[in-house]
Amino acid sequence: MAARFQTKRTIFAVVLGVLMTPLLYWSLNQIGLVPPVSYFFADNNSQNPSELRPSVPLLNYDRSLEQIIAEPIDKSLTKIAIAKSDYQLTLYYRDQAIKSYPIVLGKNPQGDKRREGDFKTPEGTFKVRDLYPHSQWSKFIWLDYPNQESWRKHLAAKQTGEIPLTSTVGSEIGIHGVPANSDYLIDNRSNWTWGCIALKNKDVDELYSVIEVGTAIEIVP
Repeated sequence: MAARFQTKRTIFAVVLGVLMTPLLYWSLNQIGLVPPVSYFFADNNSQNPSELRPSVPLLNYDRSLEQIIAEPIDKSLTKIAIAKSDYQLTLYYRDQAIKSYPIVLGKNPQGDKRREGDFKTPEGTFKVRDLYPHSQWSKFIWLDYPNQESWRKHLAAKQTGEIPLTSTVGSEIGIHGVPANSDYLIDNRSNWTWGCIALKNKDVDELYSVIEVGTAIEIVP
């Protein structure tokens, strides 16, 4: 009888473990410790860097987009390139650079983002996940970080000991403005964010008006 009871208890424990595993995995994913299941099935070659590169010096910064493009802008034809070392974001339209803007970065601007709390701005190819008005920074253009490539870099950094195994990947990376009356942060190249890209409010407002969910964004060192 005791052996029979022990067998039933073992079977129950196994079944319970199988049922709880998805919930545990989902919970760990929510806090950024493990990638989503789709990571293991996605095409690792899907994140190919484009040929976009910001222009130096600033291109057409003294002109509005209406003055540059004499037609309604088709949002599906815009792309963004960001060069961290040049502190510059360039807007592309029909694969042509049309205007660039000064930017600042995370508090720790050198190097690629590997984990939550490193205050680095990520590098790579991303897309706009969402965009919406922001109460403090005028607008928020939300990037799809962490994407497939972000997770690959994060997990590789754990394997090499670059970051602790308990590190989470991070999230909520975007392009946004600055607090009211704080354009000087951009003029002085004061890197103040936790990893986002910041522009002057008038600049992020203009950029916001010509992009959409799915717009490609490439960030290079």
